[in-house]
Amino acid sequence: MSTSDLLAAVASGTERLTDEDAVRLLSAGDLLELAAAANAVRRRLVPGDEVTFIVDRNVNYTNVCVSECRFCAFFATPDSEAAYVLTREELTRKVRETIDLEGTAILLQGGMHPDLGIEWYETMLRDIKADHPSIHVHGFGPPEIVHIAKLSGLTTKEVLQRLRAAGLDSLPGGGAEILVDRVRGHVSPKKATSDQWLDVMREAHALDISTTATMMFGGLETVEERVEHLRRVRQVQDEAVAAGHVGFRAFIPWSYQPGNTALAEDEYAARGTVLEAASGWDYLRTLAVSRLYLDNVRNVQASWVTQGAKIGQVALAFGANDLGSTMIEENVVAAAGTRFMLARHELVRLIRDAGFVPVQRDTLYREVRRF
Repeated sequence: MSTSDLLAAVASGTERLTDEDAVRLLSAGDLLELAAAANAVRRRLVPGDEVTFIVDRNVNYTNVCVSECRFCAFFATPDSEAAYVLTREELTRKVRETIDLEGTAILLQGGMHPDLGIEWYETMLRDIKADHPSIHVHGFGPPEIVHIAKLSGLTTKEVLQRLRAAGLDSLPGGGAEILVDRVRGHVSPKKATSDQWLDVMREAHALDISTTATMMFGGLETVEERVEHLRRVRQVQDEAVAAGHVGFRAFIPWSYQPGNTALAEDEYAARGTVLEAASGWDYLRTLAVSRLYLDNVRNVQASWVTQGAKIGQVALAFGANDLGSTMIEENVVAAAGTRFMLARHELVRLIRDAGFVPVQRDTLYREVRRF
């Protein structure tokens, strides 16, 4: 089958993209053909001209992390002078500021602190809900769940159940990186394995906890490994849908930012070459193939935080139907030297200028306000 015929079949939903075809498209697919096909799939799965976004805030409750991922410039060791754990008063202030800006959620994520057991997390969640019962808490990626379980002598399912009872509303897809252990063993050897990440998501889906999936690409992975990541996400989503669960509400691919990271420094020392961030073209190609491959995930989010506003806008023609968050606060990507921030009115303008209707949503993709 020719590439044009393949893309037409995938766009119409009569064929499912195979791993081999996905590798071929990532390696040598025509960018404009990919855009047209991905846009057709987007319009089949998400009809209409609406593009959504959310007003929320990333709250990093601690930067102390024993994982020490080599792509991360944010973490601090437990004995570092820069180490912190937010107090209840600091958390309350951040949530109040979010609500004052008409935000509907916080993305609650932190490092893997060696001394914080399940009871600490339960108290934090209960405090947040007691002070601000309306705020949606989207928190703790699978590696955090695995870490809390090990530290507390619990199963990951028990951790999910207890956190949900304490106030957790949904689970983000953080810590996925590339779901291939060869890559994970190099960039994040102390973090949850690929199977552990996927199993936590399976448990969350079985408990009807809403989740998202991510992919951080542009580091040391091969094109084949990017596709392996997509295959494993699609497989878990197939399982969720077959069991009658929503599963992953969205997929968010974003590019590795090498600034101030050990991974970039190690690569330079070993090879004398500078590890650069994925180009805009690489990002758009990967975004389009992700939309084509993940035919069972309704929403695909553009990562303007790593690529900038203009590429984020172009991404709306490459299969994305969501521009993510206004990012009232963002610390992790900023620590790597990439700082793109947009106010709500700027996101609204970008969406309008691209020919779409801007709609503010909540974490569960329900409409909050249209512009």
